[in-house]
Order: sequence, then C-alpha cells, then structure tokens
Amino acid sequence: MTQVLTEVRAHLRGYFTGAGIDKEPDSASVTFLGVERIEVLRFGPDPNGVYHYVSLGCSRHPMGDPTALAADPLLGPRAEVVVSLRDTDPAPGLARTVALLAATPAVDGVVLLPDALIDLGAPLWSPSPFTAVLLSESELPQLVLDPPRDPVTFLSATPISANEAAWVRLKGVDALRETWQADGVDTLDPQRPARQPR
Repeated sequence: MTQVLTEVRAHLRGYFTGAGIDKEPDSASVTFLGVERIEVLRFGPDPNGVYHYVSLGCSRHPMGDPTALAADPLLGPRAEVVVSLRDTDPAPGLARTVALLAATPAVDGVVLLPDALIDLGAPLWSPSPFTAVLLSESELPQLVLDPPRDPVTFLSATPISANEAAWVRLKGVDALRETWQADGVDTLDPQRPARQPR
C-alpha cells in the first residue's frame, strides 16, 4: 500500500513540475476515526494562478463493492480527488474537505466515479457557499500500476452550491454543465456567486 502512495506522489510531482509548478507542495495530514491517514497536497499557484489540492491516500486500497463479503486487496478501481481553485490562500477547512472526499470509499463504501454528486451538507471551506462537489475526469493522466492492479485515476471535484446540487438531481449533470458554459461560469473561481441555474 505504501508503494502505491509513493508512486502516486512521484507521479503528481512530475505532472505539476511539467505544468510550471517548481516548488514542493504544501502538505496537510488528516485522520478520521477508523480510516488510515490521508494526506492533502497543495500544488501551486500554477502560471494561471490556480491552486490544486490533491488527496493522497484514497488509492491506497481499491474501491470495492460495499455488498461484497470480503474486499479484494488488489482488484478494483483506485482514485484520488483533485480540487482546483484560483486564489485560495487561505481557504480554511478545504484540506479537510478534500480528505473527507477521499475517505468516502472507506467510510461509506462509495465508488468515486465521473459525474458522481457528493453532497457534504456543510461549507467546503470557510466561508464558502458551496456544500457539494461534482466529480469529473481530471486533466491529470492515470497512473498505471503493476498488474493485476487497476490504474489510479484522478477525479476533479468541482464545488457546487445546494441549488446546483438540486439542479443536478432534477435535470442531470449534463444540464448543469451546459448552463455553466452558456453563462460563462468560471468554476475555478472560489468567489463565483452561488445561484440557481436558469
């Protein structure tokens, strides 16, 4: 398990160095009762002024079927969570939120996948109008592991408001993304207004 995280850390460092972030990431360690330690790495800012908060620990074990009698120690999807925001220094509580998202497979038996809506029911950082995230494929390439283990995928978690979460439940993920595009919404802006999509 430690070897997987070592590989993930090196993969992330190589990717963000190539993206113009030369300095070492800031790091925070978060623990939850009954869950192995999760680290959150903050890379940035990149040349566009964006900070990237990446979990390190979710991929320690494969995400499995919560109804299975025994977890497979090798087979199953692995993932880490990425939250990218512009000018987020400081953003109290955001590192803990990223760790909480990364812990959901271990705590709730959730398999993190693109287009999933995860509603935490509380501000993602303080102060913030966003209480949920919408997962999508990240620009970070997968990390291929030695067979038979599945690769580690990196899922972008876009902060959304309670209204936007309700919109997703009512209209679907694609409808919200189309609305964002039509309205020119910058989802990297932590100060963007939380409003009801039209």
